[in-house]
Amino acid sequence: MLASLGITTTSALGAVAISIIGLGNIAGTLAAGWLGKRYTKKYLLAGVYTGRTIAAAWFILTPMTSVTVLVFSAVMGSLWLATVPLTSGLVAHLYGLRYMGTLYGIVFLSHQIGAFVGVWLGGRLYDAFGSYDAVWWIGVGVGAFSAVVHLPIREVARPVAAVPAE
Repeated sequence: MLASLGITTTSALGAVAISIIGLGNIAGTLAAGWLGKRYTKKYLLAGVYTGRTIAAAWFILTPMTSVTVLVFSAVMGSLWLATVPLTSGLVAHLYGLRYMGTLYGIVFLSHQIGAFVGVWLGGRLYDAFGSYDAVWWIGVGVGAFSAVVHLPIREVARPVAAVPAE
């Protein structure tokens, strides 16, 4: 079926997978934002991280075919950026809008540092073991940890200190 769509090489499959991830990002982010207005953000975040963890474990344990790559792309794409509206909404809810730029900037910076360390460490582990298996399993562990660490968050807005009139 994929050949009839012109997907006959791994590079074509990769291009389709990336486009599916992008479409999933759009749908997942919009859905997460909508859900975040109606339900507890910490549980939604834990659910997103649990979904990522299950999807990655499934992908590792399932024989790799074009279909599994596309299914994984769709699932992971819908969960990848779904954390953004939930995390920013949680930061705003917990700390208010006054310092939102600074606090979310710190959150964003920490994610970028983590991404750098993850890619660097992935390369080091590949050099050491000759495969990315350890990297994938570490990703599964980090996903599970991320799901659990969101559960104790007390999603109660803190009182905002009065700002003196100028």
